[in-house]
Amino acid sequence: MARTFVWHPGKGPKTTGKNELTTGKVRIKQVRSGIGHSWRMNLTLEAIGLKHHQDEVIKQDSPALRGQLKQVRHLIEVVPVEE
Repeated sequence: MARTFVWHPGKGPKTTGKNELTTGKVRIKQVRSGIGHSWRMNLTLEAIGLKHHQDEVIKQDSPALRGQLKQVRHLIEVVPVEE
């Protein structure tokens, strides 16, 4: 018998923040490892500039960056940068 997909409600964030663009920059911190996740997520983390667990980068906020952040939102933490 084929195994069917079971969604586990306890996994991942309960809610995600609004995708409101800021006019400035955002600080992105990797809080969980990419090990054990799909190759697509690992390539997305690399494209953002995160090389390892606890790494931080500051990037200009844009719709393209928001799309990347949405793919790996359970592995990262995003905070707007005060200038």
